[in-house]
Amino acid sequence: MKTTSYYNEVIHELQNTVTSIPETESEQLVDAILAAKKVFVAGVGRSGLMGKSFVMRMMHMGIDAYVVGETVTANLQEGDLLIIGTGSGETKTLIPIAEKAKSLGGTVVAVTLSSDSTIGSLADQIILMPGAPKEREEGLHKTIQPMGSLFEQASLIFYDSLILRIMEINGLNSNTMYGKHANLE
Repeated sequence: MKTTSYYNEVIHELQNTVTSIPETESEQLVDAILAAKKVFVAGVGRSGLMGKSFVMRMMHMGIDAYVVGETVTANLQEGDLLIIGTGSGETKTLIPIAEKAKSLGGTVVAVTLSSDSTIGSLADQIILMPGAPKEREEGLHKTIQPMGSLFEQASLIFYDSLILRIMEINGLNSNTMYGKHANLE
């Protein structure tokens, strides 16, 4: 198969999967982000990279947002929101972060493939994402992509869609957000 054929198949997979993300839960997450004092996002690997891009856009909108584990991350307090992106919901380094956030009075949202996971059971809200787990039997899930690629791509599109919704609610556009873009590049 040629590269363009793979590209077209990936786009087709994304079109078929992102429409399955429930609108009600998406709107609840938008409301939670807007109501939170601070927003924290945690994830590892490629899922973590998608989360970092989400935090960057929230910062551009003036939301007090942080990536868990960075040296400049604030402390989580009661009324704050933690969003954890994890395909399996069993990432060993993320479970204690969810537990700690709960013990501090934070709200935990899991963006995951598995609501029946450890992190899913700790979460106050679950966004059940489409995709296929990294470890799977061939033919079990409809994706040609390796490992967790479909979940990671769908997560990025989901996060960017949340950004667009918050921009709409707050009357923002790219020009107003650019004022918070890094300028020491």
